[in-house]
Amino acid sequence: MSLTSTAHQLVTVAAEGGEHGGNHASLSPFVIGGGAFVALMLLLWITTRFNRDR
Repeated sequence: MSLTSTAHQLVTVAAEGGEHGGNHASLSPFVIGGGAFVALMLLLWITTRFNRDR
């Protein structure tokens, strides 16, 4: 299998997958973004609680 044929197969698979949009119907970008923000704020809070030497 050559590099050219492998690249062609990957492009074909990627083109077929683009027809469906790639997003699940139940996933909301606002919920995912809000959850990630809350998780990062929690990690920031935990980090600052353990760093009391400043």
